[in-house]
Amino acid sequence: MKGRARLKVARDAPDAVVVGSGPNGLAAAITLARAGRSVVVYEGAETIGGGMRSAELTLPGYVHDVCSTVQGTSVASPFFAGLDLAKHGVELVQPPIPVAHPLDDGRVALLERSVEATAAGLGVDGRAYRRLFGPLVREAGLTLPFILGPSLRIPRHPLAVARFGLDALWPAAPFARRHFRDDPAQALFSGLCAHSMVALERPVTASFGLVLAMTAHAYGWPVVRGGTQRLADGLAAELRALGGEIVTGHPVASLDELPAARAILFDTTPRALVSIAGSTLKGAYRRRLAGFRYGPGVVKLDWALDGPIPWTAEGAGRAGTVHVGGTGAEIAAAEAEVARGRHPERPFVIVVQASRFDPSRAPDGKHTGWAYAHVPNGSGLDISERIEAQVERFAPGFRDLILARSVRLPADLEADNPNYVGGDINAGIEDVRQLFTRPVARLDPYSTPARGIYLCSSSTPPGGGVHGMCGVWAARSALRREFGHRR
Repeated sequence: MKGRARLKVARDAPDAVVVGSGPNGLAAAITLARAGRSVVVYEGAETIGGGMRSAELTLPGYVHDVCSTVQGTSVASPFFAGLDLAKHGVELVQPPIPVAHPLDDGRVALLERSVEATAAGLGVDGRAYRRLFGPLVREAGLTLPFILGPSLRIPRHPLAVARFGLDALWPAAPFARRHFRDDPAQALFSGLCAHSMVALERPVTASFGLVLAMTAHAYGWPVVRGGTQRLADGLAAELRALGGEIVTGHPVASLDELPAARAILFDTTPRALVSIAGSTLKGAYRRRLAGFRYGPGVVKLDWALDGPIPWTAEGAGRAGTVHVGGTGAEIAAAEAEVARGRHPERPFVIVVQASRFDPSRAPDGKHTGWAYAHVPNGSGLDISERIEAQVERFAPGFRDLILARSVRLPADLEADNPNYVGGDINAGIEDVRQLFTRPVARLDPYSTPARGIYLCSSSTPPGGGVHGMCGVWAARSALRREFGHRR
């Protein structure tokens, strides 16, 4: 096209190159290979997977997931629904309860697979919970495929999407107070919304709680038996079966280091795209990419434990994920502190205890666990003591079970995965400005002004999570623009 730089194509070059082997990079490569295109994936690290990797971070025999463990958006993803990963040895394990949220007075909110069972445990707010989530969960199969796609498109089920959208636009904190009267329901919903890593008084933060509750009810929040690395390995096996190739230990610093393919898709942040391919990008577009904003970072702890976490609240031990942070008001206050660039004394903490349901992650009788809390982007403050104090608050005796711990600050996370700029595991803040315009306002957010250059990371819609849909949509864009494929 006139005015666009063209990649030089060699006869022996693959049709497409993907830079990065995270869930979106592998999803993009598989989508391209399924369309009959030759694909090579280049990964800078020695192991594939990005946020899907696992490692012995504490003691030998203890398997820890480097980032992602709970696969709620994976099972809800149209991409994963079209894969038979079981043939590659991937097995999902469903905890009986997706999420538990204990309170200081001994009460606990349990988000169970059933909306009715969840509502029954919420006392005076049971009817309100049933009224809110009953319709949303019944229509999850209609709305979630739209939610997991580009923002600027016509929904196939507009009424269902509109019903979701009217609630999704709300700030989380006032939404929780408006719908629920008592602490358990308010805390449960606030904890789900806090996964947004945005202050809960900001618009559209309610959408995160709605989507996460929908996935938990409709699909569960499973974990991968043996560690999330096996999911990455399953995707790699699928790609290779389709004729694709993966090259590890090959960091890419410039386009000159890549074959001159017709399409190059970057499973990277805008910052890395500018660094690698900036000379091919128009000045205005490049400046807009440079203005892409990153959100709070996290401090992540992994533990080797002498036993299961001894939660006081009945039912918390049957949950794969436990939200630790007290009432909804406490959670909102903690997230507001992070948004102001501060470190809350009592941070909101997300705890995952996968070994309760997958004993293969630890030696007999032992357990693993991990937790993270939000901190200002790029923070160098070790808040592991505050995180563990929050867990001890609801599980007295927890600290006595710790055999070894791994503490990773934002800089450690970014060194491990360059997409986590300043420790931002969502690869870009997902506030109202950037949730709908990732990475910039553009009809096709995956394409760039440079012919053949695409962005396929979670810095594009629909954002963070192991769902692969950013990669799928970017690959479809490349197939349409570069190869003339029509859906």
